[in-house]
Amino acid sequence: MFAGAIVALAVGLMLNVLGAAVGATLVDATARSTPNASSFGIGAGVWLLVSNLIGLGLGGYVAARLSGTASSTDATLHGMTMWATSFLISAVLLGNLVSGVASTATNGIASAVGGIARGAGSVASTAGEQVANRTSTGTIQSATQSIIDRAQNALSGTGNPPASMTSDQRKAEMATLVGRRVTDGNLSAPDRERLNALVAAEYNISPQDAQQRVTQAEQQAQQAVQQAEQRAREAADAAAKGASVASFSIFLTMLLGLVAAVVGARRGTRDHAVAYGTTVA
Repeated sequence: MFAGAIVALAVGLMLNVLGAAVGATLVDATARSTPNASSFGIGAGVWLLVSNLIGLGLGGYVAARLSGTASSTDATLHGMTMWATSFLISAVLLGNLVSGVASTATNGIASAVGGIARGAGSVASTAGEQVANRTSTGTIQSATQSIIDRAQNALSGTGNPPASMTSDQRKAEMATLVGRRVTDGNLSAPDRERLNALVAAEYNISPQDAQQRVTQAEQQAQQAVQQAEQRAREAADAAAKGASVASFSIFLTMLLGLVAAVVGARRGTRDHAVAYGTTVA
């Protein structure tokens, strides 16, 4: 059984390497005669399937032949066991390979991010020292106070008449109302009137034009949300279809491999007279 599994894996690997070599010879970048990705993928998939079937068939034959059985039922069981062992070994090897690649990639990314972070920290430290050397304490305090005053002015105008507010105050309240529209899905009538008044005062347009501009912005935002939702649904459908096709493909490959292993094992069954050392008179 184990000998058959080793033979199946070795033959499948050998044929897959041969397929990779043949596929590489078809690539001709200078003459631009390389097959397209669809044809190349279909050819590679067919070759992979045929290679595995040949390997499993030979593995089943070896497993049944080495067992010395003359029973078709025993040979079938040897072939099925060899088939299961081969797929389990392949799954373990593939899992280790993927894990190793992922670990290597993760370590590389972590090292790169760490180097970037250290470099950024060094640059920030150097820049901080230069700024500290070139900037006086009074200038820093003045800039800080200016930022605080601007934020207070932007927030203190909420509820005031739009015409008496500064541009920062109007924009801050407009941002608050727009954020409420996004989070709640709608605005109350007073909030909508307030937003229209703020837009009219900020851009010096009539209330009717402000209302049209707000309505148009809401329609555009709604369309953007609907388009994003549609794209998300399409991506989810594509992922589900891809997973379904992949699952059915794996199932079909395993089923055909089982058939090939059983056929090979039954072909490897010894003759009853030879297996039991008897002769026919």
